[in-house]
Amino acid sequence: MVITSLDFDKPGKQQGFLQVPYSHNLGGWANVMIPTTVVAHGKGPTVLVLGGNHGDEYQGQIAIMKLARELEPEQVKGRVIMIPSLNLPAARAATRLSPFDGMNMNRAFPGDAEGPVTSQIAHYLRTVLFPISDVVIDIHSGGRSMEFVPCAHMHLVPDREQRAKMFAAMLAWGTEFCFIYADIAGTGLLPVEAENQGKLVVTTELGGGECIPASVHRIAQSGLKNVLVHVGALKGREQQRKAPAIITQATNREDYILAPESGIFEIALDLGTKVKKGQIVGYIHHLERPDRAPEEIVAASSGYLITMRAPCLTQQGDCVAVIARQVSEREVLTA
Repeated sequence: MVITSLDFDKPGKQQGFLQVPYSHNLGGWANVMIPTTVVAHGKGPTVLVLGGNHGDEYQGQIAIMKLARELEPEQVKGRVIMIPSLNLPAARAATRLSPFDGMNMNRAFPGDAEGPVTSQIAHYLRTVLFPISDVVIDIHSGGRSMEFVPCAHMHLVPDREQRAKMFAAMLAWGTEFCFIYADIAGTGLLPVEAENQGKLVVTTELGGGECIPASVHRIAQSGLKNVLVHVGALKGREQQRKAPAIITQATNREDYILAPESGIFEIALDLGTKVKKGQIVGYIHHLERPDRAPEEIVAASSGYLITMRAPCLTQQGDCVAVIARQVSEREVLTA
């Protein structure tokens, strides 16, 4: 039921909306209007650039809005489709999940053409936008729940050729750390759906929290442009990192440390620190029993501290830290 006035086959620059039906108490015929920009010129790949998959992750939304304003057809080789705030209701509310239907856009696939708003958007991506795209860029951060070392990241997809292309594009973002991750919190992910359709998928975790440093905005914006140059959709010269990226991988459940009980979380190490198995990475302090010694949060594996929980107040079962071991390019491409 999603419609748009945009003509994805038309050359030039277009600004429009994806219109998603949403009937509510004060709007029986209302639509959610998701801003979308298309810039097309000549032959080349089609790149779908997405921000705001989770509404409280604004680094990518800002980077895409700026790019959408700046980009002109003569700079493009092929087609770039930009959706800064994919989960617009969540972006307006500064929430991870949509306030309209409570759904997580990154767990909504394959979607439903006649389902809730989030499900309709997922279905439109799966059936319309992914099929016409060669590359899918999905920009994430930790939002209000997590703080990451700024990193480009990827899954270990089974197709070796696809994996190699994704690995090269991940490096092109230019982050100091790159991160190979696993899904421990369910299915229905946007990147997985695009990967299953054979697309070159580039994803990130660019910091987090509600206060975003200028340095992270720079990484988001420069990295996005460099990846577009790398995949051949944007004219220019690809920039190379002066130092090799640190490649890390967390694909085992024990790499993702969950709070054993509720309380106030204290991180004991700086992000990006090398951690040894058995080392204390944080503490859970007890609100009701300050006389009790805090619960020690111990690393189950050795590696780098890639992410930590952002809010101090923590519930049992929340992910409070992720430890990722360093791996080589060869390990990633041949695993």
